[in-house]
Amino acid sequence: MLELLSPAGSMEAVAAAVQNGADAVYLGYGDFNARRNAKNFSREEFAAAVSYCHLRGAKVYLTLNTLLTDRELPEAAKYAADASAIGADAVLVQDLGVLRMLRQVSPDLPLHASTQMTLHNLDGVKQAADLGLQRAVLARELSRDQIAYICERSPIEIEVFAHGALCMCYSGQCFLSSVIGGRSGNRGLCAQPCRLKYGWAERADAYPLSLKDLSLAGHLQELRKMGVACVKLEGRMKRPEYVAIVTGIYAAAIRENREPTAEELAQLEAAFSRQGFTQGYYLDRQGPEMFGVREEAGKEPRELFARARNTYQSGEAARVPVTFYALIRPGEPARVGVEDPQGRVATAEGSVPEAAHTRALDAPTVEKQLSRTGGTPYRCEKVRALVEPGLSLPLAALNALRREALDALSGQRCQPPPRRGGTYHAGARYENRKDPPVLTLSLRYAEQLTAELLSLSPALVYLPLDELCAHPDKAAGTPNTRIGVTLPRVAWDREWPQLLEQLRRARALGVEDALAGNLGMLSCVKELGFTLRGDFGLEVYNSQALKQLKRLGLRSAAVSFELKLAQIRDISKCMDIEMITYGRLPLMILENCIIQNRAGHCGCENPNVLTDRRGARFPVIQAPGCRNELLNSQKLFLADKAADYRRIGLWAQRLLFTTENPKECVQVTRRYLENDRWAPAEYTRGLYYRDVE
Repeated sequence: MLELLSPAGSMEAVAAAVQNGADAVYLGYGDFNARRNAKNFSREEFAAAVSYCHLRGAKVYLTLNTLLTDRELPEAAKYAADASAIGADAVLVQDLGVLRMLRQVSPDLPLHASTQMTLHNLDGVKQAADLGLQRAVLARELSRDQIAYICERSPIEIEVFAHGALCMCYSGQCFLSSVIGGRSGNRGLCAQPCRLKYGWAERADAYPLSLKDLSLAGHLQELRKMGVACVKLEGRMKRPEYVAIVTGIYAAAIRENREPTAEELAQLEAAFSRQGFTQGYYLDRQGPEMFGVREEAGKEPRELFARARNTYQSGEAARVPVTFYALIRPGEPARVGVEDPQGRVATAEGSVPEAAHTRALDAPTVEKQLSRTGGTPYRCEKVRALVEPGLSLPLAALNALRREALDALSGQRCQPPPRRGGTYHAGARYENRKDPPVLTLSLRYAEQLTAELLSLSPALVYLPLDELCAHPDKAAGTPNTRIGVTLPRVAWDREWPQLLEQLRRARALGVEDALAGNLGMLSCVKELGFTLRGDFGLEVYNSQALKQLKRLGLRSAAVSFELKLAQIRDISKCMDIEMITYGRLPLMILENCIIQNRAGHCGCENPNVLTDRRGARFPVIQAPGCRNELLNSQKLFLADKAADYRRIGLWAQRLLFTTENPKECVQVTRRYLENDRWAPAEYTRGLYYRDVE
């Protein structure tokens, strides 16, 4: 049966989820999770939540799924060790450095790959399995045929989102909130700028980045048949009544092997929606009908919410089936035992029964008394009573034995599992490089790679894989400059035959370096003999992540552009690192083509610019696979700050060329080689000099 995983932003939401049938809840303990604005639990609250859930047969998953700095890892290690000792059933992670830390402090604690890891193909799931993760939460953009393909071949459990808010960008790859507002979605503080107005002309008059909420109600049986292990409900920021309604509807449908009724679907929409729901990604039918906004935000379905509150504020759902045993024999203390579905047994012993003077105790009477479990989390499924004739025992004594046995069973159910513990060690510290960084370039189009650009002798030039294969003459390079390929950050399994063919062609052309920005791209690149280099999509935020990537065979890695220069300086660099020092930073990668949504047809060959409410203009360009990439309105420019980034231990500084023409690429490169005085009319320093929340 599908596991149903519900959100819990408060203790009340925990009760709402569990009393309405959730098999597990996910919640935050401490400040290191992807919903830091939700009410995160104190230690006492977290322990209470774990006990509450375990008593009632539900699991608790801790969200530790944000990027952490080296300075934050020791504190996160304390939270993780605490959560493991309290009895958390698993931890969701994004950061490879956090994963490495968790293996030190709690090697027996199960780990799940958060959707923030951007796992969207089979190789990515296999890589997660190799890293020791027991479950992967797939990207919400995947269609049902791709989910089925992965489920059929995955070595670990697969979890999919079934209901709730959809991010416009692939989770874990969105930098819009951090770059324009200093609040990072990868750090748990997304300000949701995608829900604001934007426009294609000079006016921001529409909502081209605001997707409707997802709802896979109606496809639950299909997901079960695919082999999906768990369906997840989104909503840790939402109120407990919402959690109760959505959990109850999904739980009933799963338990009864059916889909939600029309009435239940109406209740889901009343609880929360953005002009209805969408199944566009799942059905592989993208388009403008997938978009919507929240209407009448102040209107509350009071009657529906009142009924929902009643489900978790009035009594127990009696979720746990138990079997009672009773032994009533002369000359021996009366004994009652109780057994739960996991085989735990608790017993209680009472007074010795007396000889009956009037009516003797019989088995049906014992069974009736023991089955009265009202007001507890338990449901009596069976009673096996051996009652010898001619004996008397007060019914109050039987009731006391039942309560004592259930209390003892509850104590067992709330006991945390035995687990090994450990201490977090940052490990050996590597000295920073003293020599200045070499210059590398990322190009978007083959036409940007000119003889004039190569004459400036950058150490390495990356071309998109598809561009290089379309222009094989560009693979030659020079004695001073190697040509490498950039792999797509997103490539579904159905795109892999073409991807692998292109990689083989590039290798045959003599290309040796491959830049990969997703875990799902690493193994194939290594197997084909490329030198593996990590792109910004791998989200290197700390020294432990670098160590993990080195173990995976990477030669170099780009650090996150959400880090400050001082934080990059302080990273212990066990391998070469790159830093982006110029270009329009990529803010979003979109599965839904907003260019086609606007025009009704493909238009990637033309300039496309999205305008926000303040008049800032964000270019939208094509990404591999007919996807879109939203770029920053201003170019990152640091050529006049070379003294700052040259002393932080970089192997390379990278110039990121996207919308620039060939002449501009040469001009910018000369400026960074200090052979020019050029500067853009408008520019940003990015996040390298300011704190990101």
